Amino acid sequence: MWEWFQRRSATPSQDDVPSVAPRGRQTAGRYRFLHDYLRTRYADTVVLTFDQMEDLLGFTLPAEASSDQDWWARSGVNPADSHCADAWLLAKRTARPNLQARIVVFDRSA
Repeated sequence: MWEWFQRRSATPSQDDVPSVAPRGRQTAGRYRFLHDYLRTRYADTVVLTFDQMEDLLGFTLPAEASSDQDWWARSGVNPADSHCADAWLLAKRTARPNLQARIVVFDRSA
């Protein structure tokens, strides 16, 4: 019985764990707190102000976020370049900004 317990409680060695190379970016980099927030919301639609996003991130959004609609329109995650869009794209959401109101609506994508 003791042998069975010892085998069962043994931690797997590095050789026992299958290695899978990740494809593309798997984390949102410096935007991970926004990503975590969006990923863990149950609502299909989440509305955040720019100030709320900056509070989550711990730093201010780039100036283009307030003035350039295209800044929010990124559609893919580039493994070589960290971008704020990684936060919502990896959380399987789309972003619809209202620059005058300084809010962004994040909808769950299919």
